[in-house]
Amino acid sequence: MWGRRRREEREQQESADADLARRARTALVTADERIRATGDELVFAVAELGEGPTEDLRTGLAAVKEHMAEAFHLHQLNHDEIPDTPEELRTRNARIIQLCDWAEDVLDERTAALQARIALVRQAPQILQQVRADVERLRDRLPQARTTVERLARHYSPEALQRVRVNADEAEQLLDFALHSADVSERRREARRSEEANLALETATEAVRRATSILDGVDDFEIEAMRAQSTLADVVADSRGDIVAARQAPQTPEVTRAVADLEAALAALPGPGTPSDPFSDLASLSDANAALDAAVAKARERAARPVPSIAHVRHDIDAADRAIAVAGSLINGHRGWIGADARTRYAEAQRVRIDIDPLVADEDTREQAQQLARRAAQLAHEALQLAQRDIDSSRPDDDDWGSWGGGRRGPRGGGFGGGGGGLLGPVLGGVLLGGLIGDVFD
Repeated sequence: MWGRRRREEREQQESADADLARRARTALVTADERIRATGDELVFAVAELGEGPTEDLRTGLAAVKEHMAEAFHLHQLNHDEIPDTPEELRTRNARIIQLCDWAEDVLDERTAALQARIALVRQAPQILQQVRADVERLRDRLPQARTTVERLARHYSPEALQRVRVNADEAEQLLDFALHSADVSERRREARRSEEANLALETATEAVRRATSILDGVDDFEIEAMRAQSTLADVVADSRGDIVAARQAPQTPEVTRAVADLEAALAALPGPGTPSDPFSDLASLSDANAALDAAVAKARERAARPVPSIAHVRHDIDAADRAIAVAGSLINGHRGWIGADARTRYAEAQRVRIDIDPLVADEDTREQAQQLARRAAQLAHEALQLAQRDIDSSRPDDDDWGSWGGGRRGPRGGGFGGGGGGLLGPVLGGVLLGGLIGDVFD
């Protein structure tokens, strides 16, 4: 059975090695053919796009050829006259597959980046024809756009019109530039200057797109402006109601200031018949309205939960200071017996106490200061209880705090010469922790 298992494992490994070798040979042939095909594609791409856009593909193809030389060398080593171990053959075949896969990935990435540009170049005649047709179509919209702009200028400020670049003259300039770029692209292509022809073609299509956006903006602006004016009227009515309601709310400085800001925003709105910017007016009034809503909500919340007085907060702070002082006195006086829990609570109480004082003066943070003071006092009380527990558990039951006699007891009930363990225990415990026990007995 043992011999049969060994034979089966050896046969499985030999089968896997044979499959790996077949995959290596297939990958090598496939990658080599892909390199040859990509070289041909590069020649056509350079003819259509020029040297600049094809630089990445040319660089990638050179790197792939260099690394594939290593793959062919490894394959040659697998078939030379020098005997190889199965492990060597396995390692070489795996490396061949890795190199071939990498070569395929590089070529896929570089050629895919050029496909869209090559397709654009091959469709250049149709694209140029479409550019010229779009220019003529958009030129027919220019007179109507100018009439619309003149009408809008009587109702809206120049800032409002500039917000969406409503300018028919600029659209006309872009259309002229698109035609010029299309002519340049056509002449450069006839002169076999592909890279310049493609750049001019892209410029022409972009100019047409921008001109279309401007003319569409002229048509859309009036609708959007009317919507903004309608919304502005609703916000004005809401703001006036909010001002009346705010006068019934608790009169905090924030509420008073927010009411004044909203009234100023309402007063700044242009009167009827005055060219305006409804978008800017709506934004400023909405901000002032939202600020008043927030101030009123905060004032009502504060009225429902009054801010504690400074005197009450100071009382809690004093209580925390006393608790921290008591805990510190006990811990510092018996450091040899105090464990990690009590020390941690005491340190945390001190840390919390540091953060309290800057929060007392401001009403918005005074309640937080009171909570922190109570938290510091609680931590100090816990530290005191834990410290007392450590002392009680470490001190022997028959401890005599007032004498030096009574046996040989140490800080944990062990033996130190001369007696007096109850009183000497915490002292020796602290000395031991400080590494000075040798000096004391010397």
